[in-house]
This record gives sequence, C-alpha cells and structure tokens, in this order.
Amino acid sequence: MSIKEIMKKPITIGKDSTIYDALRKVLQHNISRLLVTNDVGAPTWIVTEKDLGFFLLADKSEKNIDQIPLATVAKPIISVGHVASIKDSASILLSKNIGSLGISDNEGIISGIVTKTDLTRYYIDHFVGKKRVGDVMTVSYVSMHSEDSLDRVISEMLNQKVSRIILKDKSDLPEGIMTFRDIFRISLTLGQEEQIVDNADPVVSVVFPRRGFISDSGFGATISARELMQKRIVSVDYNDDLVTGCAELIENDVNGVGVLINGKLFGILSKTDVMKALAQIG
Repeated sequence: MSIKEIMKKPITIGKDSTIYDALRKVLQHNISRLLVTNDVGAPTWIVTEKDLGFFLLADKSEKNIDQIPLATVAKPIISVGHVASIKDSASILLSKNIGSLGISDNEGIISGIVTKTDLTRYYIDHFVGKKRVGDVMTVSYVSMHSEDSLDRVISEMLNQKVSRIILKDKSDLPEGIMTFRDIFRISLTLGQEEQIVDNADPVVSVVFPRRGFISDSGFGATISARELMQKRIVSVDYNDDLVTGCAELIENDVNGVGVLINGKLFGILSKTDVMKALAQIG
C-alpha cells in the first residue's frame, strides 16, 4: 500500500495569520499541526503543537499573541511523493524527528498529509499479534511533583524538550500528566490581555501569560502544577499486543500512554515508538 491510500486533506491557515489564530484553530479542530499556505493558497510551511508550545514558553518579548506573526514559528514542509511506501514514510518520520509528512502529487504540489496518528491507525488494521507494547516502548519518562510550581514544571519541559510530563504525588506515585494543550487553553484565555502586571500576589489575575508561566513574579510561581494537570494517566500493560497500545493512543487522542509492569508505571508508549515498529515490519 502506498502512502496515498491513507493520506488526508490538510487543515490549513494563511501565512499572514498570528500565533493566536493558530492556537484557536488547533484547539477548535483538536489537531496537532497546521499547514501554512503561501500567497496563492498552496501549502508551503507547517506549524505544530510542539512548535507553538516551545515558542510560547520560551519567548521573552512583551507582545500579545495576536500580534506575533505565525511565520515566526512556521517551518518548511517535509514531503514525499504519493507513491512512497508506508514503511519508508515511517522511516522518514523517525529520521527527521517529525510528526507528519506532506504528500505531493505528480506535479510536486502538496495535496495531502499523513501524520503519526494516521500510521498508528494503519498499524491497528494490519499488524495484530506482530509486537508487544514492551518490544518498542521507551523505558523512561520525564517527571516532577504535582506540588511543584507551574513555572518549575514548564521550565523542565523546556529543558528536556518534551511536550508532556508525568506529575507524581508526595509518595512518588504518578498522579497526573500535563501537556502543551493544557497550557494552550490558558494562553488563549490570558493571551489577549493588554496590561502587563507583576503578579506576585496570586489574587491579581491580569498577567501577560508567557511571562506569567516562567517568571518568578508571574502566576506560574504562585500555583502548583496540580491545578492544571489532567488527573487520569492513560496506560497499557507491558505485555499487551502493540495494537492494544495503538488503540488507546487513538481512542484517547493522546501522543503517549503509560506502560505498566506489575501495576507500576515503567515507561511510555508513544506514536514515535509505533513508527519504529512500522519501519521494522511495514
């Protein structure tokens, strides 16, 4: 089967849009990437959830997010021809460390997109019984404590270059998870405020969000990660068929699930891990 058989029509956004426009569209459509079109409407660049997250949290400017051009974070699309194989496409995703590929037609025009999610669905349909979760899982995960301040947790996400982090309770037991999408929702709520104030007093609610996330005086220093985290960690067992793990990823609309051994969190199964399996057996 060629990659054309599973590609989808991309959701696009114009090149003159702002960071705010992109965040709204990502949340509205519940997607993790947008293709950015040029002056004639052809998909030329891409912006991902991870790109937006790292920018929002690391940028030090004092511009509101509706004043920042999307071109600031957009990147050229990496693409393959529509006759490329599933296995080769999975290998390219791994080698380029990206989450999607543009699919070009015979004229070289990008007319579709394939994501790790699409390829994870493909695995479910074609490879029952081929591999266990434990064969491809990542035996590690980034964690902090749910009582840690939000700014410390987000700084760790930036340092480790991860878009999700496991949060543990006082007994070091996993209690919840926080992702970029949780942070995006706050950005949209607070990102339009024109006033920038010192928020050392937690009662003060008007704050520039990116400064607030990571500064000593912003709201990120005054609230704990527990107040933002999702309390349910989706998980599978080490010995489960990898198809079971894929199904949990798809059904829960997440990029990674916890992997349990004897009921304890031992690692993470991500869609990247599924690409490894596809590259081997596709």
